[in-house]
Amino acid sequence: MKESLLLVEDDVEIANIICDTLRREGYKVTWATTGLEGWEDFKRDTFELVLVDLMLPEMDGFTLCKNIRLISDVPMIIISARTEDIDKVHGLNLGADDYIAKPFSLIELKARIKSHLRRWNMYQGQEDNSALMTFTNGLVVDWEKQIVKFHDKEIFLTDKEFSLLKALALNPQRTFSKGELYELVWEEIDLADNHTVTVHIKSLREKLNDDAKRPHFIQTIWGKGYRFIGEVL
Repeated sequence: MKESLLLVEDDVEIANIICDTLRREGYKVTWATTGLEGWEDFKRDTFELVLVDLMLPEMDGFTLCKNIRLISDVPMIIISARTEDIDKVHGLNLGADDYIAKPFSLIELKARIKSHLRRWNMYQGQEDNSALMTFTNGLVVDWEKQIVKFHDKEIFLTDKEFSLLKALALNPQRTFSKGELYELVWEEIDLADNHTVTVHIKSLREKLNDDAKRPHFIQTIWGKGYRFIGEVL
C-alpha cells in the first residue's frame, strides 16, 4: 500500500472518479464530503497529502487549508472550479502547495501528486526533533505525548487548553483572534462572540504562571486577540 491521501470533495461524481483512479495507483484514499468532516479526519488519522475543494459545506476549503497548515506541513493541493487568480493566490498564501482547476486531466493530477509526495518523503527523511520543544522561562512541551512541564514539574492541561497552547506555540508571533481560536479548537464558528476562549486562556495562563500584564508566553493584543511570545531554546 502506498501513501495515505485525504480527499475533501462534496461532488460525488468527481470524488468517485478521483478515488477510483488513485486507489488503482495503490494509494489509500479517505474521502470526506464536507470541510468539517475533512478537518476531523485529518486530526484523527495520518496523511501524506491532502486534496481540497474550495466550495465545501460546513467549512470552506480556504478555512480547512488554513487550519491544516497551522498544525502540519503536509502537502496540500487545491482542486477547484474557481479559476480566478485571486482565489489561487489566496489559497497558496494560506499554505496550499498547488492549485489545479476543474476540469483537469487525471494524468496531470497523478503526476502532481507523485511530485509532491516525492518531495514530502525526502523532507520526512530528515531528522525531526519538533515533537519536543524547550522554551525560555522553564516551559517544555512534548507535542506527541501531550506532556507539558514547567520548571521540570509536569502540569496537567485539559484537551482544549493543550490545543490552544499548541495552536499558539507552533505559530509564534502570529496574532489569533478569539474567533479563529474558537473555530480551530472547538471546530465551530463563534457566532455568539462568547467568552469561552477568554476563560480557557486565563486558565492556561494560571497553570503556566504567566502574568497577563508581564507575559512570558501568551500576550494579549488588545482589540485583536492573542499571540505566543515564548522563545525556543
